[in-house]
Amino acid sequence: MRYSTHVKPISYLKANAAEVLAQLPAQREPMLITQNGEARAVLQDVAS
Repeated sequence: MRYSTHVKPISYLKANAAEVLAQLPAQREPMLITQNGEARAVLQDVAS
């Protein structure tokens, strides 16, 4: 897994929430959300 593709700033999540939520079940890998350059949350699909 390439972690760099699964790290997104919170602004990206805000602007693309529907797309992110659609991708999570397909990718089956968690996404790291950053705020001010620091890790703040991990998003993953319910099945995981």
